Amino acid sequence: MKLLVLIENLQKHLPLLYRGVSTRSQLPVLLNILLVAKNGKFFIKSTDLEIGIEAEIPANIKKEGGTTVPARKFYDLISSLPHGKITLSLEGKTLEIVGEKTKSSLQTISMEEFPALYEEKGAEIINLTTEEFNKNITSVVFAASTDVVRPALSGVLVKKEGSNVFFVATDGYRLSLKQYQKETKGEVALLIPSRIIRELLSIKETGKIVLYVAKNSNQIICSYNEINIVGRLIEAEYPNYQKIIPTTHTTKITFNKDEVEKAVKIASVFAREAANVVKFVVQKNILRVSSSAPSVGENTVEVEVQLEGEENQIAFNARYLLDLFGSIHEEQMALEITGPLNPGVFNLPTDSSFIHLIMPIRAQG
Repeated sequence: MKLLVLIENLQKHLPLLYRGVSTRSQLPVLLNILLVAKNGKFFIKSTDLEIGIEAEIPANIKKEGGTTVPARKFYDLISSLPHGKITLSLEGKTLEIVGEKTKSSLQTISMEEFPALYEEKGAEIINLTTEEFNKNITSVVFAASTDVVRPALSGVLVKKEGSNVFFVATDGYRLSLKQYQKETKGEVALLIPSRIIRELLSIKETGKIVLYVAKNSNQIICSYNEINIVGRLIEAEYPNYQKIIPTTHTTKITFNKDEVEKAVKIASVFAREAANVVKFVVQKNILRVSSSAPSVGENTVEVEVQLEGEENQIAFNARYLLDLFGSIHEEQMALEITGPLNPGVFNLPTDSSFIHLIMPIRAQG
């Protein structure tokens, strides 16, 4: 293998590729990244067997071939080099990296030991612009569980029904749902690992994201410009989330999101010492956000709201509230309450396609 490549093109993609590298694998090759020159193209690949990441890098291929090199060393080296051309050439079991004023070498492991990321892309399921994807998924993915004990809850459900696409995530304590209108062919429900969604959101370029499903290997392949992110679809039954979404409420408040977010941040200082509980009390057109810890003290912040229905109260985990507010960019939000022991439903007055449900905490006093 021998090729010429611009350092800036490597630097552009290596941070994402490095996130696909295993951090503590017993297989030494999984601590490496794969470099492949094939069919006139240059690819870099990484995997930890949970996800795989592949990037096509523009390069002048002199000789085809491939090898794997230690990911951390290669990443640190390339990140340190000034912009310009370098030559990558495989000499026996050593990769030579030669620039205008630098020359380095890295020991390699045969590419034959590196796992294949996927055999085929399969059928296209849906495509979205990056703007569409980010707008619809940012307010959902954070609600997915990070606990792999319940695999279904660690995924994001992407469900196509007629002209609607639903994005759903829940960890059992909260649930986010976003409905998006888009003409698609056929109906399908995919449970995609939330980690893949988060990696896609980390890419800041504009373009189109296309989701493919390879049925034979049960894999999801997410293509984005010259990048492919690959993972295995979660094979588990997703909870019947429609059943837990309340259809009625006795109290509704509309509020300025930033004001309530600031109130919760203040309350969370005290809530840390009291199971992270923050209490909402609605009286007339005032929302009192409070928390107390016997060993620390207590705090109350008042926020003006618009009340429809009864006065009410409910308590939530402060972190869940801050996660929600941090994912929403609209100025106004609404909260619907049925009582202190029923889920609180957050929505947007200007966007009926989004709802977020948080289970309450039984608060004392």
